[in-house]
Formats: sequence, structure tokens, C-alpha cells
Amino acid sequence: MKLAFIFPGQGSQYAGMAKEFIEQFPESREVFEAASDVLKYDLQELCLQGPVEKLNLTEYTQPALLTASIAILRPLERRGLIAEAAAGHSLGEYTAITAAGGFTFTDAVSLVQKRGKYMQEAVPAGTGLMAAILGMDRELVEKTCLEASKNGIVAPANYNSPGQIVIAGEKIAVEKAIELARASGAKKVMPLAVSVPSHCALMKQAGERLAQELERITIQDTDIPIVNNADAHFLTTASAVKASLIKQISAPLYWEDSILALVKQGYDTFVEIGPGKVLSGLVKRIAKDTTILNIEDQASMKNAFQVLGL
Repeated sequence: MKLAFIFPGQGSQYAGMAKEFIEQFPESREVFEAASDVLKYDLQELCLQGPVEKLNLTEYTQPALLTASIAILRPLERRGLIAEAAAGHSLGEYTAITAAGGFTFTDAVSLVQKRGKYMQEAVPAGTGLMAAILGMDRELVEKTCLEASKNGIVAPANYNSPGQIVIAGEKIAVEKAIELARASGAKKVMPLAVSVPSHCALMKQAGERLAQELERITIQDTDIPIVNNADAHFLTTASAVKASLIKQISAPLYWEDSILALVKQGYDTFVEIGPGKVLSGLVKRIAKDTTILNIEDQASMKNAFQVLGL
């Protein structure tokens, strides 16, 4: 068994996430306390009680998801659940780097709060859009975006799994791409309820501001390799991690390629740590012959430990 941890990104958050871990494990509560000290508000209360409208705002979602995932991870590590590599989807890449020792937890929380804020401020509300296109291959989605880009910025943002690609950009151009994708026979096209259009050229300014923040903190070489979103490469050095995170914010996210890169290196067991099962579902479509587990509550933890023989 060769095991990799995977960590979720925006869209997986919900009120009540990590609740059972907070109730049962002191190390999980300590993670939330440390995050609240950095953020200057009660993150535990926001994660458990909401309101959902606030939790769904990028500036709050990002530290909330990272903290919930690390709060779930800490008791697992104590019980002996150790991975040989890690990857995270978008914001989840920061969680993966933190889990691998690249960031201190408090630096990571501060960084993703600013990342969320910079992303929110990069595009005026209502001017950007993201949409999921199902049932079209990469080449056709890319061709569709190229055609629609006569109307403004639009490009593939997330290569999530075979037949599931998310596009992002300016609202008018994304709407044109949606129209063209439907006309080209896409199985389904859905505009997404997100507050910013991530992983496209509209995020360049956010990337420049993030680069300045990354200069201010200490990044360590990672204890285990990270497979990055921007290139689907195995990274271990602090300099490579830093460059990757700056690129990631405005470049397409190659999640399908990242999982295939892990499989090619012999990884056959994936454990999604954090709220939801979004990544577990994607991995099932990318690499059917692997063991896929998620841990977000006591029942799923018990199941994972049983399967893994811990």
C-alpha cells in the first residue's frame, strides 16, 4: 500500500464541519484556537454555527477549510496515519503543504486569509463567473473557450476529471462559452455559485499581492512530496513550492493529471482529509483501481482505520 493524502478546496465547506473532532480531541480544539488567535475572530463558531452566507465568502472559506482539515488531520497523525505524498485541490494545496511541514499552521492560516481577500478584491462582484462543463473532452473545451474569448477573458480553470472541466473568466465571455458548449453537445453545463473566478488571468493581480506575502513568511522544504496543481509535478523544495503557489492562483488547475502522476508513481491508496467527499468522487473517475477513503467525522475515521488496518 502506497498512501497519499488529498485535501479539499472551496465548495466542500459546510456549517458543522469538524464538529465531532472538536468535541472529542484536544489537539483539534487547539488547532481552532490557534487559528482564531491569528484571524482575530472565533473561527470555531463560524465553522460550527455559520452563518453559511459568511462561511461561503472566499475570505472566510479559505482559512475555515484549511483549519477544519488540519484539525481532522492532527488526531489521525497521532493514531499513526502517515502518508508518503500529498496533494490538495486549489486552496487544499495550502493544506497539503502545511500537513507536509512546508508552512507553520499559523503562517498558513494568515496566508490563506489574505489569499481569499486578494482574490475577492481582484474582480468586482458580479463581473466574473465560473461554470462546470460535463461530457466534453479537453480539446473541445479549450476550442470553445478560444472562440468565446472574442467576448472577453475565459479559459479552462480546473481539469477535474475525465469529462469534468471548470471554466472561468469574465461573465459575458463565460456565458458565451456556456452557450457554445451546449450547442457543441456538452452533457451538462452549470454556472457555479462561487464568489470569485479562480485560476484564470483575472487573478494575476491577486497573484502579485500573494507573492509579496510569500516573501514575508518562512517556507521549509517539505517532509513528503507535494504534487502541485499548476504542473502536476512532485515538489519538495521551498523555492519550488513558493513559485508554484504564485502560478497556481491564475493558472489552470490540473487535478486529473496530479492524480495520474501519483498513480504512475505507484500510489494506490488515497485518503481525503477534510469536509465532504468531492475529491473522493473525482479520484473514482480518474483512477478506478485505487482504494479511496475520506475522513470527515467519527464514522468515516473508523471505516478508514478498519480498511487501513490501523
